[in-house]
Amino acid sequence: MSAATASSTTAATSSSVSQEQEQRRNRTILRVLTVAAFVVILNETIMTNAIPVLMGVLNIDARAAQWLSAGFMLTMAIVIPTTGWLLQRIGRRAAFLTAMSSFTVGTLVCAVAPTFEVLLLGRVVQACGTAIMLPLLMSTVLALVPRRDRGRVMGNVSLAISVAPALGPALSGLVLAVASWRWLFGVVLPIAIFVGVLGFRLLTKDSQEERAGSLDLISVVLTVLGFGGLVYGLSQLGGEAHAVLPPVGCLAVGVVALVLFAWRQVVLVRGSGTPLLDLRVLRNRGYVVAVTVMALCFMALMGAVIVLPIFLQQVLGLSTLQAGLLLMPGALLMGLLGPRVGRLYDRVGARVLVLPGTVVLVAALGLMAWSTSWAGWPVFLALHVVVSVALAFVFTPIFTTGLGSLPSNLYEHGSALLGTLQQVAAGAGTALVVTVMATRAAGLSAAGAAPHAAQAGGVGFGIGVAAILAIGAIVGAVFLSRERPAASDIVAH
Repeated sequence: MSAATASSTTAATSSSVSQEQEQRRNRTILRVLTVAAFVVILNETIMTNAIPVLMGVLNIDARAAQWLSAGFMLTMAIVIPTTGWLLQRIGRRAAFLTAMSSFTVGTLVCAVAPTFEVLLLGRVVQACGTAIMLPLLMSTVLALVPRRDRGRVMGNVSLAISVAPALGPALSGLVLAVASWRWLFGVVLPIAIFVGVLGFRLLTKDSQEERAGSLDLISVVLTVLGFGGLVYGLSQLGGEAHAVLPPVGCLAVGVVALVLFAWRQVVLVRGSGTPLLDLRVLRNRGYVVAVTVMALCFMALMGAVIVLPIFLQQVLGLSTLQAGLLLMPGALLMGLLGPRVGRLYDRVGARVLVLPGTVVLVAALGLMAWSTSWAGWPVFLALHVVVSVALAFVFTPIFTTGLGSLPSNLYEHGSALLGTLQQVAAGAGTALVVTVMATRAAGLSAAGAAPHAAQAGGVGFGIGVAAILAIGAIVGAVFLSRERPAASDIVAH
């Protein structure tokens, strides 16, 4: 063998080893980011079962206690739109440090909070970190993973995006059954610290740091008024008598501010400024269809997640622990199916999976609504599992095909808008389903129905509305692309 040939062979071998090491490192980074995202997003719904306990311990009423969840969601809706700009400005490593530091500090404040006001402050600080983590995880997947493998990786990511919120009430029920409410945060704190340190060591400095321009303060103000007003107004609908601000007025301000925000972003894109949220992502048909289906399914999911524990405890008489355990199998199964559905997506594409998934979702929610008048807990255990399986076939393909259809320079903004719409959808779904439930229950009670029968009828109507929302997702799924990722160009566009 000549010296030139030997040198060439050695170089090729070295390059292959280096590439393999880089791929292994990327896989480790994605696993750490997924675990981090799961931990922080789990906290969005982990307070659900703790509210009755906190009302007694902290001497607060239900209206104040609800702010521990509503405030978290409101902060997320305000902060997420800024993350597209933030990721391009400071890079992934600095953004990860910011997210995990904020979340860890907020968790510590919550764990030691002596008063309700301090606890609420800790929740807001937690939410700031959570808001950064979801777009960070999404954009990192798109940057590091070839298109042909994104379904498999996004299947793991779906653990954080869809399973964590569904698992929050179940885990909180388990913790509260054996320990103080402070352990909801005490258990999470060491995990957050460990994952934060590990992730910061693995992530390297982004070569594209400080690519974005200066922060547009007008856009920030419009974001606060727009998304904040929208989420607050939606979350307070049906409880106007106890709202701090009039919900309808907040919704009106939110809509006007969002129109002005959209106009401002268009002006910045056409001029020399830097948009806070680049709305050119909405020119992409595949992205728009995907986020529409995602929003409708998430509205249905959050609506059902909120009212089902109420039904299980107030109508069927289950304890907090029993209700949490009943909801856990479905949430766990959704997580276990995520990677498998992701691998299927890599072979067959989104439409083949999402369309039957949405059909089964509508059928299961419809049966659940019908069953509230006669069925016991085993029926709801089975139907919740079916709903979870259906959503597993929806969320992973939807997230992957929606963000994967964007050009690489819009990944961060697409992830930020998706996360924002997820929060708005959560607020809208919760408000709509809870309002329908309360109105129907009040009507049945006024007509002479027994309290349990009135509550069951209200829950049935509420879940029925969730099923109607999911019908819209079926329509959207019809318009998804038939393209198979494995057969398309794998080079990021």
